[in-house]
Amino acid sequence: MPKMTRFYEVGGPEVLRYEDVEVGEPGAGQVRLQHGAVALNFADTYFRSGLYPAQLPSGIGSDACGTITAVGPDVTDFKVGDRVTYTGAHNTLGAYSTERLIDAYTLIRLPDAIGFETAAAITMRGLTAAYLMRRLYDFKGGETVLLHAAAGGVGLLVSQWAKLQGLNVIGTVSSEAKAEVAKAHGCDYTINYSNEDVAKRVREITAGKGVDVVFDSVGKDTFEGSLNSLKRRGLMVCLGTASGQIPPFNPQILAMKGSLFLTRPASADYIADPVEKAALASELFEHVAAGRIRADITKRYELADAVQAHRDLEARKIIGSAIFTV
Repeated sequence: MPKMTRFYEVGGPEVLRYEDVEVGEPGAGQVRLQHGAVALNFADTYFRSGLYPAQLPSGIGSDACGTITAVGPDVTDFKVGDRVTYTGAHNTLGAYSTERLIDAYTLIRLPDAIGFETAAAITMRGLTAAYLMRRLYDFKGGETVLLHAAAGGVGLLVSQWAKLQGLNVIGTVSSEAKAEVAKAHGCDYTINYSNEDVAKRVREITAGKGVDVVFDSVGKDTFEGSLNSLKRRGLMVCLGTASGQIPPFNPQILAMKGSLFLTRPASADYIADPVEKAALASELFEHVAAGRIRADITKRYELADAVQAHRDLEARKIIGSAIFTV
């Protein structure tokens, strides 16, 4: 019988429930999908904790891949047997499941060269890296970026892509083990934020100039240091809040620190256009298939072990990408 992880109240990992479910026939514009692998993303904890609102009871997870087993009326772009992947937000909640119904417009066709486990590891993270590197800022060779959580799933992909574009990458990590992984994936320098002053080290590395762009997925704990690491008129990209929400601040601080720019992008706004989504996915898959970008899966969980997976996520025990096997 199909299985699904749901939560009936917000809270810690213990609110997750692994249950039997009925999966019916697809309606208009839908397909039935047998999952081959499911992504584990830090953003999943935001829904579970209530940081991102969801109508309860709710499924969890927004990113998975598999094989289409049935198509509903009005579905013309896909057929039974197609291998597909997907990512989203509220529109794709319910990925922690063995089988599900899903709207066909969310799907991305998988090339034969990309296996299910790889697809689960790279779809959300890789499309995030793609829009950061190809849409958010007009990077020029020789520029320098500061990448927080450089040994995380997104960080490892961003650093590899940055090197393909000729950038210098400074990555922050919490341990020497993570520093080695980050360097192996393209970081030119690493800073251990556990015992080093990040902004001070950045100024030392850049001869006092600062970096062109900061990618900050940590939030509250790193926000001030990130601003202090930027060059005049540099760009601060707030990607997430793993350490907590950024407190309210006066925008005047951006002027005082060098007329800085700040953005808080959401992936959904960069893949809303099907043509743009397809273009970003195609470029990502080409890099991965050619070996120019690799996705290292360092941890695999059973779907029944979602509680432990979330505990490990929030304890920052995972290096690289983790997935659920199905």
